[in-house]
Amino acid sequence: MSDHIEKNLANDGIDRRGFLKCMAWAGTGMLWSVSGGVLSSRAFGADDPAVGAAAASADFSFVQVSDSHIGFGKEPNKDVVATFTAAVDRINALPTRPDLLLHTGDLTHLSKPAEFDTVAQVLKGAKCGESFYVPGEHDVFSDGGKAFKDRYGKNTKGTGWHSFEHKGVHFVGLVNVADLKPGGLGTLGVDQIAWLKKDLEPLGASTPVVVYAHVPLWTVFPKWGWGTGDSADALALLKRFGSVTVLNGHIHQVLQKTEGNITFHTARSTAFPQPAPGQAESPGPMKNVAADKLRSMLGLTSVKYVEKHGELAVVDETLE
Repeated sequence: MSDHIEKNLANDGIDRRGFLKCMAWAGTGMLWSVSGGVLSSRAFGADDPAVGAAAASADFSFVQVSDSHIGFGKEPNKDVVATFTAAVDRINALPTRPDLLLHTGDLTHLSKPAEFDTVAQVLKGAKCGESFYVPGEHDVFSDGGKAFKDRYGKNTKGTGWHSFEHKGVHFVGLVNVADLKPGGLGTLGVDQIAWLKKDLEPLGASTPVVVYAHVPLWTVFPKWGWGTGDSADALALLKRFGSVTVLNGHIHQVLQKTEGNITFHTARSTAFPQPAPGQAESPGPMKNVAADKLRSMLGLTSVKYVEKHGELAVVDETLE
């Protein structure tokens, strides 16, 4: 993928031309395929026969969904359950069943038990293997994350961070929304970073690593809190690995950045879009979205994995 967003340290950390080029091809859904430690992707639901062929030749695939915000009921989307269900339908239409599903936070809007119940009910229909979750700020602000951790954190550390291995790939779920202040940057904290260091130490440098969190681990737009204040400490631990992919949500739009061996990818929401960085007074749901355009601004991400050298290609699909 040649259109990467590079840092512009002279202003807000993002090249707007690069951002708009990314937004032109970006969508909301991704099937990630992994072959020989290298991640590649194809759009969900595409009629391209290469989708099925790539999935069939991959070692495994997984999907990412993010920011379902179950419980939200205002403009521009008064039925977030329907659009979340549409994302699951796209998963079920994939030619090969994904091994994993990753949800990168804000499962709910108000972290109410009934909202978590609805998330579980919708995802119960997803034809994929095991599911893993990290919280967004909307999942923790009302009770400090107790309800989230009771449901999804039984085998996790701290506020919900965890790792696991799957067919030669090391997955790490990080939590950067604990004590998140409105408009403030995400924080990992010294305990989680110390855990991450210990978790990564036994791995060889050739091990493919996939990291997922809610708030971006690169500085997208600090004025809106779109970044993680101590992410440099975590990223320093990942630099020795040959292939690192970092997935997150929170900003409800697709941006991609490659820095050395690390590729960052933010996902769209299945609930509502947010404005581009700096293109409004503040972040939040874009209200003036025509009903027939909404699903073109929502979606999910899928990933395939193949064991061979190559570069990460990210292609998302909208729910339209």
